[in-house]
Amino acid sequence: MESGQPPEPTTPATAPAAQKVWDVPTRLVHWALAIGIATSWWSVENKQMDIHYWSGLTVLGLLVFRLYWGFAGPDTARFSHFIKGPAAVFGYVPKLFSKDYRAAFGHNPLGALSVVALLLAIIVQVGLGLFATDTDGLFAGPLNRHIDYGAAKDVTDLHEDFFNVLLALILLHLAAIAFYLVVKRINLIGPMLTGKRRGENLTGPAHGIEQIPLWRLAIGLALAFGFVWFVAR
Repeated sequence: MESGQPPEPTTPATAPAAQKVWDVPTRLVHWALAIGIATSWWSVENKQMDIHYWSGLTVLGLLVFRLYWGFAGPDTARFSHFIKGPAAVFGYVPKLFSKDYRAAFGHNPLGALSVVALLLAIIVQVGLGLFATDTDGLFAGPLNRHIDYGAAKDVTDLHEDFFNVLLALILLHLAAIAFYLVVKRINLIGPMLTGKRRGENLTGPAHGIEQIPLWRLAIGLALAFGFVWFVAR
């Protein structure tokens, strides 16, 4: 005979723990680079060369900071953490299509190739822009004075053409994000906005990345501003 007492509530499943994957500086630089590149493209298309000049210098400063942060930042921002050799890259591909696939702690070996390729392409694009000039010679990169007109014209043409390479890498990057979202059901955009991800079977330390002292951040900012000032003076 039943007691008439209500059944005890069922214990809910344990909620997935939040893991901090991306630090604030890395996320800010990521989105600032996207805005800076888009602004540089828009300004050229609309012949706003004064805006193009300063957006290019802004991207330069962001690059300097990101390169420094690749050595001084937390684990997931460091090049030594995510840049792997060919064996790791080729070994990752079969795992990507396995049923028990687990998202990497930070960049996976294949995604790291995309990050490195994008950084190198942006470095080349900005480097060329420092020496480039417009058709009328009214606006020029801050280092244009160090080369003659013929060399500047060649650099400018290469600066314009190489943007197509950068654009192709950006589209490939976006395609990879779409693949993870649609096929693997892994949202890569959310963690780059919030810095955290939620889910089961996470890789890496449970607490996520470590706290970086502010003096390291201050050095990176000083290097970025100082380098841009030195180039633009």
